[in-house]
Amino acid sequence: MIRVLVAEDSPTIRAFLVSILESQPDMKVVGVVGTGEEAVEAVKNYKPDVVTMDIHMPGMDGFAATRRIMETLPVPIVIVSGMMTDQVAATFRAVEAGALAFVRRPAGIGHRDHDTETADLVMTVRLMSEVKVVRRWRLPTPAARAEARQNLVEKRPQIVGIGASTGGPMALQIILANLPADFPLPILVVQHIAHGFVDGFADWLRMSTKLSVQVAGDFVPTRPGGVYIAPDNAHLAVDRRGILRLHETPPENGLRPAVSHLFRSIADSFGEEAIGVLLSGMGADGSAELCNLYQRGAVTIAQDRNSSVVHGMPGVAIEMGGASFVLNPLEIATRLTALAKS
Repeated sequence: MIRVLVAEDSPTIRAFLVSILESQPDMKVVGVVGTGEEAVEAVKNYKPDVVTMDIHMPGMDGFAATRRIMETLPVPIVIVSGMMTDQVAATFRAVEAGALAFVRRPAGIGHRDHDTETADLVMTVRLMSEVKVVRRWRLPTPAARAEARQNLVEKRPQIVGIGASTGGPMALQIILANLPADFPLPILVVQHIAHGFVDGFADWLRMSTKLSVQVAGDFVPTRPGGVYIAPDNAHLAVDRRGILRLHETPPENGLRPAVSHLFRSIADSFGEEAIGVLLSGMGADGSAELCNLYQRGAVTIAQDRNSSVVHGMPGVAIEMGGASFVLNPLEIATRLTALAKS
């Protein structure tokens, strides 16, 4: 039985979320609170498997409560957010504080999106309940950072593709924040993310990187140092000229956009002149395709276990023998910088 704590200041929304969660045969709401302070205490008292966290609450807000919980008694936290601009921005602040995932608050009964958004909430809570330990990574030592500049593959890479899912936003933020302003390669990103959050995700990344970040568009030419994030409900691809393409072909691995589609496109268009990076995430989306990149002579990087919130996607790729390097996010940034300027 999955034990859930619901933190939400609105009594109406609290009751709504409780009814959704308790309708599941494998879930039990063990506590309901309306403030951040109460959420922190309830985690100590009830020891839930998952917390659903509102952002705007009186006193200590969801951002501060998330940080306090992760500093004291870490537990998987899912941000349940409305779609107002300030809530989307605050959602990513909560990710910085340690929240594992975020979903759109389901629309009311009778709304056309109710069933889909309810299913997303339930699935996310169920998946996050399996994450028992929230991991953090240490800064690499000066010696490790120096070693990351050595033993480079002698290639002239032309493009970087990055795939990520659960735990990916923080890893991606760290990587982009540590790339130089003159990073010479375009970076294409598929991040599994709740529908409606991709624009806020791009805004959040812009605040911490010197690079240009934008949501990808069809027929958009890539530029050196540009970061292009796959939009909602479209696969991201690129041709040999560096022109982006968006495809509405069927989902792959149950996902659209899918990392597999991006990596396959990069392999076909650039082959050994590509760099593929697979970050934290559940499942195996992109794992086989990272191996394909490796076999075609590209440089491939998988996030290491200790720094991954969920080591599914990179772990599968490593087990398949598809990773040239296994690194934490800071080391990935150092490696990318060295490879791009080799």
